[in-house]
Amino acid sequence: MDGTILVADDDRTIRTVLTQALTRAGCKVHATSSLTTLMRWVAEGRGDVVISDVMMPDGNGLEMLPKIAQDRPDLPVIVISAQNTIMTAIKAAEANAYDYLPKPFDLPDLLKRTAKALDSRAHAPRSIAAPQEASDELPLVGKTAAMQALYRLVARVMNTDLPVLICGDSGTGKSLIAQILHDYSDRRSLPFVSLTSAELADPDAPTRILARVRGGTILIDDLADCSDEAQARIVRMMDTSGDHAPRFIATSQIDPGRGLSGSGVREDLYYRISGATIAVPPLRDRVEDIEILAEHFLSKGQAGDGATRWLSRDAADLFRAYSWPGNVRQLENVVRRLGLTSREDEISRAEVENVLDHQPQTESVLRGEDSEKLAASVERHLRRYFDLHGNMLPPPGLYPRILREIETPLIEIALDATGGNQAKCAELLGVNRNTLRKKITDLDIQVTRRRKMM
Repeated sequence: MDGTILVADDDRTIRTVLTQALTRAGCKVHATSSLTTLMRWVAEGRGDVVISDVMMPDGNGLEMLPKIAQDRPDLPVIVISAQNTIMTAIKAAEANAYDYLPKPFDLPDLLKRTAKALDSRAHAPRSIAAPQEASDELPLVGKTAAMQALYRLVARVMNTDLPVLICGDSGTGKSLIAQILHDYSDRRSLPFVSLTSAELADPDAPTRILARVRGGTILIDDLADCSDEAQARIVRMMDTSGDHAPRFIATSQIDPGRGLSGSGVREDLYYRISGATIAVPPLRDRVEDIEILAEHFLSKGQAGDGATRWLSRDAADLFRAYSWPGNVRQLENVVRRLGLTSREDEISRAEVENVLDHQPQTESVLRGEDSEKLAASVERHLRRYFDLHGNMLPPPGLYPRILREIETPLIEIALDATGGNQAKCAELLGVNRNTLRKKITDLDIQVTRRRKMM
């Protein structure tokens, strides 16, 4: 890399590490803990790329972006933030940030994005837009990699015309994401119309719906539940919308892209609606976000009586161990009930147990019962795989193919968790280091050593 990077962060450790890493990569670096200093450097014409935190002692980094875009429209700004909510990603996109990364960030990944930003300097100037006023009271909160990837994807597709298919279990927030895609897009002043299969039963429904939406957004809720006739009418709407075409968004509890046969979704509709696919992870796959979400819902609930409540350590442990079959919606309802019924400000494990006793059976996501859940999941995938072949058998060699499909992600995830340290990964997996090395070679797994920054 060749260029000058302006770094603004109030964390001295981050400034030091970024300065060292960028300098080794061939860049000149100016680092500061002050937005005032950063803006002075920008006004003086310094820097080819800016890397800035959001919350700084003397201001908000996002609020500086319109000024930077006005004065230096060809200066890319990479935003880094410890505020792990979807609104941070959306506000960064609306303020024309070149890129957004949550903290903790992967240092090699940030260096790659910086190199890409340096290469973009010759591009046309970016448009100037001030961040929209937006509420942070959205239950799309989380610091896990899956949620951060979801935030970035939502921000990227928000102001495009691409149809969007949102897939995920019940209660994960699919309809909320659809509403966000409309409310913070260029179509926000136009109607948002949510449709069910019943509303598409009439053959004349497409004409009425298009007149009603007037170029806004159409949400088809639970796409697979729509009858074949209703789906045909959606296809007709998408093909005959004309100059003032609405944006089409659909939700589905299964991803038809993993196998259209048996999904309940017409092939012609799937290929039209899946311009972009957003997969919303279930709560059981992002255990580290459970306590963050609980705190978020408790803070919302305290507005009623002014009391501040929190989970005890044991109560938080029980929250993380519960399987949450109803996902975020179930979690919110449980937290709201605890906030109303808890006798003390600190919510005890016994109180949580009492509420969860009236929920679906508790299953740990960490205990030994996991093997049964994994086996059931594998069985479902295998049955679907066989079903896709109809009356024919799958190609020979099924056993090693299935083992490879399970083995590869297991090793990749373990390597990622251990930062690419093969000795630690072998210890984590309980295999010999030479065995792990052979597996990495045989399965053609890419290993990247890295460190993470807070």
